[in-house]
Order: sequence, then C-alpha cells, then structure tokens
Amino acid sequence: MNTERFVERAEALAPLIAAHADEAERERRLPAPIAEAFAREGLYRVGGPREFHGAEADPMTQIRVIEAVSRADGSAGWNLMIGIETFGIISAGFHKCPDLIADPMTVMASSTAAVGRAERVADGWRVNGQWQFASGVHNAQIFGATVRLYDNGAEVDRLNRYAVVPSEEIEIVDTWHVAGLRGSGSHDVRLTDVVVPEEHIISAMGGTRSESPLLRIPLGTRLAYNKVAVALGIARAGIDAFVDVATEKHPRFSDRKVRERPFVQRALANAEVRLRAVRASVFEIVETVWSTVLRGDEVPVRERALLQIVCSDAVRTAALAVDTVVEAAGTTANRLGHPLERIARDVRVVRQHFTVAPHHIEDGGRVLLGLEPDGLMLRMVTAAMPRPAPPADVRRDA
Repeated sequence: MNTERFVERAEALAPLIAAHADEAERERRLPAPIAEAFAREGLYRVGGPREFHGAEADPMTQIRVIEAVSRADGSAGWNLMIGIETFGIISAGFHKCPDLIADPMTVMASSTAAVGRAERVADGWRVNGQWQFASGVHNAQIFGATVRLYDNGAEVDRLNRYAVVPSEEIEIVDTWHVAGLRGSGSHDVRLTDVVVPEEHIISAMGGTRSESPLLRIPLGTRLAYNKVAVALGIARAGIDAFVDVATEKHPRFSDRKVRERPFVQRALANAEVRLRAVRASVFEIVETVWSTVLRGDEVPVRERALLQIVCSDAVRTAALAVDTVVEAAGTTANRLGHPLERIARDVRVVRQHFTVAPHHIEDGGRVLLGLEPDGLMLRMVTAAMPRPAPPADVRRDA
C-alpha cells in the first residue's frame, strides 16, 4: 500500500480545516465536517494494523500526516493525532467484536485519564465513572472507557481494560474551558450504570497481541512521537504567519517594513533553523527505532531514551520558535483573531502534555549514564513482543 497518499490527502484538506478553525475555537470542539473528512480519507486509521481495518502506515508517515493537519489548525491536528493513536493502539483488541469498527466511517474516542469501575452483572459489566480529556468525543460513534473489573466487590485482577460503549449511552460533560487547543473538544465523559456486554470489554492500551510491527513499538515511544507532530505543524504555521506579518506590516514611526529590521531577520532565521533541526532529529531517531522493530529486535532502553529526549526537546523548541517570531511580530501577535495569537496559545499546550513534558529529558539522561529510568514513559513498554511479519512484506507495502 502506498502510504504517501495519506500525506497528500491530509494536505488537500487544509482549506476545509482552515475554513472551520474559527468555528472550532468558538464551539470548543472539532466541527463534524472535519471529522467526517478525516474518516472518509482514512486518516484516523493510518496507524492501525491491516488485519483490523488499518492502513499500517509507518511512524514517519503518521508524523507527516498529523503535521500537515496541525499546520492548518492545531486543534484539528490534535484531534487527528488522538484518533490515530486511539485506533492504532486499541483496534487489535476488537478481535472479540470486529463489527464495531468494520465501518470505515466509525470514529472512536477514549480516555486513560481515569479508571472507572466495572462490576460483574448477569448480562455483562455495569460501568460507572468519569473520564477526562476525551478529545474528539463529539464526533465519535464509540467510546473506550478505561476500567478495572470487579466481581462481588473484589478486583478480578490488577489489569485495566477498555469498556467499549456506543455514543448514545455516554454523557459528555462540558469541562473544556481552556485557552490553547480550545477546538480539540477534550471534554469529560461520564457513564452511569451502563451495562457493557462481555465481548465489548477489550484489552487496554498496550495489552494486545498482533503481528503488526506497529504494535511492537514500545508504548511510551509511540505516545511521544505523534505529539511532536502536532507541535511541528503548529510551529511551521507560526513561521508562515510571521513571514506574512513581516512582509506586509509597516510599524509606527518607521518608513520601512518589519522585514527590513535586522532583529526581525535574525528572529526568523533562528526560529527556522531551530525548527528544522529538531524536526530532522525526530525523524532520524524514529526511523532508527522503526528499523529496529522491522528487524524483529526489541528496542533497547538507550534508543528509547534518546527518542524521548529528542521528542521532549522538539516540542519545547517548537514552542520557543513560536515565541521568537511572536516577540518579533510586535503587538500584531496579541490581537484576537490573528493567527499568531492562537498559534502561541496552542503550541504551549502540546509542551505541557505528560508524554513530552520536559522532565523526561532528565530521565533520558539517567539512561544515557547507565542508570535505570525513573519515569513512566521510559518504563512503559509493549506488553508483548510477538514474532514479526516478514520484513520484506512490510518494506514493499510501506
């Protein structure tokens, strides 16, 4: 399968995404036409195993798809990124209920931000709980709620699972009152005494077995690199918007355009080189990890540490690149409705996400010094490393 076409499809959606960006910001959710376009073009499923209705695109393609959409609008990019991660990591668990994802227009939302309670009842499991940060839930047909199973009040085991619930049985709680990535619609979801049949209780994130090489990537690694894609796209949009300002703006008390100022020229050069450098670093380390996985080898902890360091630094640097051009743009960047004002808010949120937070850089440094990692991201690995599919098949289709 030629996965390059998914990047082209993502780029082609830019006008539609941009046309709905103000609506997303105002309504605090992704507009339905965007979600439908993502589903129709197969973008939500680019990172899923082929045997479970996915395109099984390599990690570099996934990054480029998310980056292209994030360049058009950060909230749309975040929504797509979460959708790609959700389907890619969870879909293999649908072997017990494949009909739930058979329709390519079916969109899934989920949340791991809380663990609900599922009590055994005669016809399945009664689920209760409230889950935060359910990005894209307004456009989803099914929701995966992280739960722990109980039988007669006692834990069945110490494993988390997903209870898969149709959208008509969930309550969306209006909690997403934020500044950055406002259009991602990352509201809470509440379930109250919803009975879920046994076959709709599936393995949680990182707990499924598959021959897909994508599911042999360590879970922490996979959760990091796609977040970076959002930041890279937003930062590129920031540089684009700044060039427009510098080219067109005549500052007060000056007869020259902004672009003629040495300070502005230096700011743009610094932002450009920083963004390009970290982007290249991300692709280099992700390609290294992918090659390791395709060989059928386990990704060594040092390689995972380097990827985590690069990803956390790349998000931080993307935000710094935006800060640099925002400073050089002057008061224009502070005006509501100007692209730079929203871009500056959006990129900061990516930097704050747990999977690419700056403190992981220190933990990566521990590993490079021969110490065991302390943090969850570098201790988080896939639950199983099954034998790979033949590498030649993977390379031919990629």
